[in-house]
Amino acid sequence: MIQNDAEALDVAQQLAEQFKTQSIERDAQRILPFAEIEAFSQSGLWAITVPKRYGGAEVSSLTVAKIIALLSGVDGSIGQIPQNHFYALEVLRNTGTEAQKQRLYQEVLDGARFGNALAEFKPKNASLKQTALIPVKEGYLINGEKFYCTGSLFAHRIPTLVVDAEGREYLAFVQRQSEGLSLIDNWTGFGQRVTGSGSVKFHQVFVAAEDVIPFDTAFQQPTLVGPFAQIMHAAIEVGIARAAFEETLKRVHLARPWIDSNVETAAQDPLTIYEIGRVATDIRASEALLKQAAQSIDAVKLQTNAETIAKASIDVAKVRAHSTDTALKASSKLIELAGSRGSQAGDGLDRFWRNARVHTLHDAARWKYYFIGNYILNGILPPRRGTL
Repeated sequence: MIQNDAEALDVAQQLAEQFKTQSIERDAQRILPFAEIEAFSQSGLWAITVPKRYGGAEVSSLTVAKIIALLSGVDGSIGQIPQNHFYALEVLRNTGTEAQKQRLYQEVLDGARFGNALAEFKPKNASLKQTALIPVKEGYLINGEKFYCTGSLFAHRIPTLVVDAEGREYLAFVQRQSEGLSLIDNWTGFGQRVTGSGSVKFHQVFVAAEDVIPFDTAFQQPTLVGPFAQIMHAAIEVGIARAAFEETLKRVHLARPWIDSNVETAAQDPLTIYEIGRVATDIRASEALLKQAAQSIDAVKLQTNAETIAKASIDVAKVRAHSTDTALKASSKLIELAGSRGSQAGDGLDRFWRNARVHTLHDAARWKYYFIGNYILNGILPPRRGTL
């Protein structure tokens, strides 16, 4: 049981050193990190967002962001897997009943891992959901199919976004062993290869009424569900960017200088030095924006209304947009400045770029810049949803 922020950060540092071992092999051979995720949850880190009144550490958003960034630096996939777990706990905090909070939070404190089955691949618009919630005696039946189900292969419960006959959205905390539930390891993305982001199919899957909570109300009212979800995504990219940059520094010292530079080492090459300076500045800016956004989220907890939620959302959008560019630049410059030696498969340097490129597709950074500009220029509040 982790008690506070300092302990959480210390445990995360220890795990990061452990997870760094064989991270290249896991990515290259697509070895799913079952042992690593078990160690992750047994460490107590999966319960750090549980509120204090329910026995958890309730660490700050900044601590959560730092931990995800740290772990994403050593393995982008492992850094992303807990994101949906924390997301489900935040929805629970906002829309669950007191009895639901007591029971599900206790499960997490006892070691339970939550995955996700939110997105659907088949509808024409990502906002459209077809997975149906059908009322029956003492509960509901679920029918449908989900994709991008990050972490579900490692989960004990799979929070599933469902829609009833009236179009209301709910989050159903489905038991992993439920009859009619199928987990399919069919994720073929060229990055984030071991997140377990495959499909989940539901055929007449029963879920008890006590395991279903409202989902749409988490966005109809001003809540931190959206900003909190997004800052974790930003932290993944900031972590990848920082790790790629640190690797770049090592590789430059091993590289040969360009023939026209007229210097003895690549570290003396003026154009290489210039590029290092640019990337270093961008990474520091992303890290500063991440810290500012996390502090905005924590400040809003003391005064939650439409305006404060909007400001937190915009602060998160700033780092989310900036970290997209930074992660792609840093991971690309790693290979460029390492030279031809950086292309060797055994070194796995490409994994930083592949992980960054695939993860940054989660949301469109160009729309984040639009919402930021519209808020600053015209005072238009951004939409409330998990993808801002």
